[in-house]
Amino acid sequence: MEATRDRAAWLKGGSAQCNIPAEEREAPWRLVLLGAPGVGKGTQAELISERLGCCHLSTGDVFRAAKTLDECERSPALNQALDCMRKGELVSDETVLSMVKERTKCLRCGGGFLLDGFPRTVAQAEALDELLESEGLALDAVLSYEMPIEQIVERLSGRRTCSECKAVYHVVGRPSKVAGVCDHCGGELIQREDDRPESVKVRMETYERSTMPLIDYFKARGLLLPVSALGTVEEIYSRTAGALAARRAE
Repeated sequence: MEATRDRAAWLKGGSAQCNIPAEEREAPWRLVLLGAPGVGKGTQAELISERLGCCHLSTGDVFRAAKTLDECERSPALNQALDCMRKGELVSDETVLSMVKERTKCLRCGGGFLLDGFPRTVAQAEALDELLESEGLALDAVLSYEMPIEQIVERLSGRRTCSECKAVYHVVGRPSKVAGVCDHCGGELIQREDDRPESVKVRMETYERSTMPLIDYFKARGLLLPVSALGTVEEIYSRTAGALAARRAE
């Protein structure tokens, strides 16, 4: 079985090293990913990372990994971030930026990078620009995956989660063999509160309001590449690859 990069330098920070460094590329991609929950951004991130060689740098993955560490093993920025999350508060721009700065060597990776979950605000985007400039780097593009809210609501509201093992199904796209019963452990399949149609609509409206200034910022800088998130995984990736190829040909 082929070994894969574990992204230890990103997930753990500090002096941690990835078990397999990314392959040095002559023209590595340095990208930011945007997209509302439910558009399939995570799947596209995996494909882009696999096929273009750039490391998938997700801030959400860092926070999840940090929860498994003892408090003394975390940096002050990570402790602050986790404390805010436990209280249900937003993590400040300063704290997120500090966490990213602790991992600057990942931005210098010879294979390029794919930032996911950062930046989330215009202030974070401006700080990222300054950080990259200080390293002699710059973004190549910002991929923004788009889908009508009605279809996101339909996709997320059809999701069902096992109450026991947390496996995820979809009533249309990936149904269980027996309705309402998990294939893996026999647990009851439930609809999470935040997957109910009314909850999804509120989440999408909040996402659009908070993200629009960021989209406008990247559009003004000529970096935004809108990509339709409708269709199969391969169709969406084909659009992504086409948009990136056109950008590099400019």
